[in-house]
Amino acid sequence: MEMLQLLFTMAVLFVLSRIGSIVVSRFGLPGLIGEIVIGIVIANLSFGDWSLMSILDIAVPEPGSGSHEGSGTYDVIEAFAELGVIFLLFSVGLETKVKDLLGSGKAALIAAVLGVLLPFVAGLAIILVADGNMNHALFLGAAMVATSVGITARIIKDMKLMDTREARIIIAAAVIDDVLGMIVLAIVNGVAGGTGEISIVDIVSITLQAVVFVVAVILICKHVIPRLYGYFQARHDAAVNAGKIPHSANKLVLAIIVCLSMAAFAEFIGLAGIIGAFLAGMLFAEYAWEWDLEHKIESITTFFISFFFINVGLQVDISTLTDTTVIMLAALIIVVALITKYIGCGFGAKIGDKALDKQGMNIIGVGMMPRGEVGIIVASIGLASGAMSAELYAVVVLMSVATTIIAPPILSKLFRKKYQEEYVILGEDRM
Repeated sequence: MEMLQLLFTMAVLFVLSRIGSIVVSRFGLPGLIGEIVIGIVIANLSFGDWSLMSILDIAVPEPGSGSHEGSGTYDVIEAFAELGVIFLLFSVGLETKVKDLLGSGKAALIAAVLGVLLPFVAGLAIILVADGNMNHALFLGAAMVATSVGITARIIKDMKLMDTREARIIIAAAVIDDVLGMIVLAIVNGVAGGTGEISIVDIVSITLQAVVFVVAVILICKHVIPRLYGYFQARHDAAVNAGKIPHSANKLVLAIIVCLSMAAFAEFIGLAGIIGAFLAGMLFAEYAWEWDLEHKIESITTFFISFFFINVGLQVDISTLTDTTVIMLAALIIVVALITKYIGCGFGAKIGDKALDKQGMNIIGVGMMPRGEVGIIVASIGLASGAMSAELYAVVVLMSVATTIIAPPILSKLFRKKYQEEYVILGEDRM
């Protein structure tokens, strides 16, 4: 692998990903869709012996083969992609405070539980009926469980409706959904990544590990982190009172060390690294704003995550979508993914909060539909482990992108319909 070729390839990919993100964003869609499309174009655009993949010296290995021969450049892209998803989940954790988890209402809890249960069971059933492969079924179910809270939160924040009851339920339910989804992913990844046989002992073991890991982090957040913060604050105040220049530790360096260490520990005990990264973010959530961690990590995440979404596109073989059966399966999964989240989360919230009206139920149901990057992350883990076929991977990517495109405009319309006065744009709001 020549350094000149590597630098050229990485520069081209990053520039194209930014262009794709900006173009798609102008249509009111999440920028990640543009980055995925760029990856798909690069992977599939060829004329005879000429192709973009050869120019950029990228050779994607066959799914599940474990071989990276002749793809040194791709190894670097894949490493950057893995770091991107680690930092992405860390940044999600930075926005997930323990009090949001523990103080969530009954409506959010029931919405999250049903919003995980129904899609998982539906995804599992579809694939078991279609091809009978349990590993495929497990990963599709896990991918359908996902909810991309970042996309929904961005819509609500832009509309300045974060204080509405529906918004609070959606955010709280999405936080619980994230934790439940990661436990499901841990179980699926552990079971499918092992012998491929379903063992009750394995499931119980992996579940206990995930639960203990989550509970331990919650306890540390509640009891240890505040004391550490108080200790550093006391040292700072003592130095100021003594007329000395206070020594300030680099919070960003500390955050990155904890993030990578907990991700590595999660991998070591058999869980997905992103679970460790997410929980690491939760450790800093209470002080993320004060320490300006969200802003600092965002710059790192923006760079690395672009390669993740590019890599998502690079692994999509359009030729697999020429099969009528695959296309029909993709359409079915997209419809089921939308319906199960709407029913599970919308009616779940209504069960938990009888005072919630039909409009509010619709808002919550639609707000939890986008799978976004989370569903794609699950599919990537399945593809890398060989537990998911290339055809099913392409289907999951289509499902994640489709739900991400479909939900935002519907959610905006539902919010505007219910909160007409709050959504009026006043003169001082205009640029």
